[in-house]
Parts: sequence; structure tokens; C-alpha cells
Amino acid sequence: MWSGLFTHLTESWNNFKGLAPNYTTWMDVMEKHGYQTQKFGKLDYTSGHHSISNRVEAWTRDVAFLLRQEGRPVVNLIPDKDRRRVMEKDWQNTDRAIGWLRQEAANDTKPFVLYLGLNLPHPYPSPSSGENFGASTFRTSLYWLEKVAYDAIKIPKWLALSEMHPVDYYSSYTKNCTGKFTEEEIKNIRAFYYAMCAETDAMLGEIILTLRELDLLQKTIVIYTADHGEMAMEHRQFYKMSMYEASAHVPLLMMGPGIKVNVQVPNLVSLVDIYPTMLDIAGIAVPQTLSGYSLLTLSSEASANEQTRKIPRLPWVLSEFHGCNANASTYMLRTDQWKYIAYADGASVQPQLFDLSSDPDELTNIATEFPEITYSLDQKLRSIINYPKVSASVHQYNRKQFITWKQSMGQNYSTAIAHLRWHQDWQKEPWKNENAIQQWLAAHPSPVAKDNKRTFLSYV
Repeated sequence: MWSGLFTHLTESWNNFKGLAPNYTTWMDVMEKHGYQTQKFGKLDYTSGHHSISNRVEAWTRDVAFLLRQEGRPVVNLIPDKDRRRVMEKDWQNTDRAIGWLRQEAANDTKPFVLYLGLNLPHPYPSPSSGENFGASTFRTSLYWLEKVAYDAIKIPKWLALSEMHPVDYYSSYTKNCTGKFTEEEIKNIRAFYYAMCAETDAMLGEIILTLRELDLLQKTIVIYTADHGEMAMEHRQFYKMSMYEASAHVPLLMMGPGIKVNVQVPNLVSLVDIYPTMLDIAGIAVPQTLSGYSLLTLSSEASANEQTRKIPRLPWVLSEFHGCNANASTYMLRTDQWKYIAYADGASVQPQLFDLSSDPDELTNIATEFPEITYSLDQKLRSIINYPKVSASVHQYNRKQFITWKQSMGQNYSTAIAHLRWHQDWQKEPWKNENAIQQWLAAHPSPVAKDNKRTFLSYV
């Protein structure tokens, strides 16, 4: 979203390896063109953030072990019908954004750009998971939960563990979701997630209300989107790190002057489209090197840029993931009807193909049933990105970064790695896990699949 480029072009391989601190974002470009700019809240795109645990888990995803990296997903209810502000930090940032609008934007002659990054509806941290805990607690108050139509919540269908795609099994295990869950537990997790969405919507409402009060709403474009979805127990997972719709399909809404009202645009779009869209709104020339396209040609009467209108939009969306909770680099090519997902080198892990028109829940992988379509989509994907080469680069990066970290730990290495987020599993067989890492480090970096659902991807 901030670079306007696909992940492999910026080499933002995981949550720790993002963009360089001095990277030129669309906001930087707009500031140079006279815009007053401000950012509040979650800024997750620059390198160097996230816990040691998160980094090590991402680097060691190719190691032949299975360790739980997250706490079991649970719900936590505040039994208060009047408690509106559950996520205090997000509300504080919303208040700061509102204050800035009142004090700066309303009184400045320059046009403004305001970014507000919320943590909701992301699950809350779960300290029981370890020192560098993950986030597996769905938390809300009775005030928000009562706004959810509980009876309308559907229980997602699950494949048997033995039938799961090996990457799905790995993800489900590391997310602590392979155990038994009652229908009530699953329904509660989904209900609490929807309640957290309702609280998020209320924050957006406060921003829109402020713009209206300041007489800015009619001359301000508002864009609402997310960096990822939430599985909320679909496919026996919570969180993200997946190419299933619940994780990869995010909301994108626009309103403001020149934007068509009450229109649902059927075109496939992507977060890489935000960068050129922001420049197009400001009438700034859009670089031809970006991976995305301006959304104004779809959402408004006319683009602000004549050149932008002439660029044809491609009928597909690319997404890729290289971080933790998935033990292979993952690539999604999405068209209107089809979703094709390739892994690693394209040979050692079987691909997935879903017909979203007949299988919206993505439960039936038809890659082997439709070899011509699978081949065609794979060739198209390879024409966009040489994904076996990218996967090899990520693997080299992971090994190099882990070795550097291990050396920096010195004699404290064994203690440090044993007390990361996976400590409850690790300490059952610490030497076995350390040996698995040693074998991985000593191995040749060419991927070879093991015929095993649980440790299918190792390096020999």
C-alpha cells in the first residue's frame, strides 16, 4: 500500500523486513507537492519492527519441526453494556486525528492528507503464549456484542485434518487450531470478531462526523481499507497469512467529491492501487514503474490525469506471502472466476485451484481435475513473477538472517530460542528442535518435498 509495488520488488519478506526508513511513499510525494500531511496510529511498513519471536519464526519456517507459534484463539468479554471504548489505544489515536483535523486541517489553506492506522479488528495480545506473545484473544464489550446478529452467524465447514493441504495443516498447527473446538467456541470467536468490526466502524464514524462538522466532508475523499482480513476459524485457522478469501480479501470503500455514490465496482483491485490513486487524486503524474493502477477510473466520472485514463487495467490480482505461520512462500493469482495458489518452487508443493463461482468457501481444490486451467494460470503467474527464483531468494535471506541472529546471541542462543513464543512446545524436546535447525543450516538450499503432511517442506 505504501510502496505501490509488489512484495518481491521491495523484498519486504516478512513483518520485520519491510521498507527502508527513507523509502518514498505516496504521502512523501504529496507532501513535496504542497500537501499538509499527518499520520496517526499503526505504521507497520518500515523495517526493524516486530518481536524477536516473530522474526525467528519467519526465518525458520523451512525447518522440519512443528511448533505452536500462537496462543489458542479465545474470547474475552467485558460485561458492560455502556463500555464503548474497548480498544483504548485506537480511540486515543482517533481522538488525536480528530484534534488534528480541528486544529490544523480546518485552519490551513493547503490541502491535507490524514492517515489513521487502527489495530482493530485485529485480535488482542495473548500473554499466555510466551514472552513475545502473539495475538489470539478476541475481546469486546457487551455494548458491541449486542449489535451482532448472533443467530445469523454461520459455522464454517472444515476439511478433516488428513485432507488439508500441507501448508494449511502447518498454518493450522502453528496457530494452535488443530485441537477440538466446540460450535459454541467457533461461533463466539466469529461473533466477537464482528463486534470488534463494529467498534472499528464507530471510529470511522467519528472521523466522518468531524469532517461534516468542519464543513470539510463535501471536499474530502475518504478511503477505508485494511492490510489483511481475519480467518475467524474458517479453514481451521484464525489470523491471516493465508490466500483464502477471509484473509486476502479486504474491504475497500471510497467516498467524496467526484466519487460515484452507492456503486459497487465489480473489478478486481489491490492495495498496490492505493499509491497511484492518491497521486491521481492530487493531480500528480503517476510513475509508470508502479505495480498498481489508479482507482479513479473505476470510481469517478473521470481521472484527474489524462494519461492515467489511457492505461488499461489488467484482469487479475497478485498477492504473495513469505512470513511466519506458513512454511512455504505463497503466491496467489486471482481472476474473476478462478483463484490459483502456487507454493515454493512450484514443484515440491502441490498448487491449489478454486472455482470461486461454484465454490465460494474454497473447500475443493480442483487443480488436478482441470490441468489445462492450472497450467494456463501457472504460466500467467510465472510471466508476472519468477516465483521459484523469488522463493529461493527468500530462503537464502531466511538462512542468512537466522545465522546472523544466532551469532549475535553467543552463549545465550540456546536459552533465547527456547523462550520464544513457541516455548511450550520447544521445551518438550529442546535438543530435537535444535538439531532440526542445525540440519537446516547445514543443508543445501534447494527445496525437496517430504511425503509427510506435517513436515512436507525441508531442505537436504
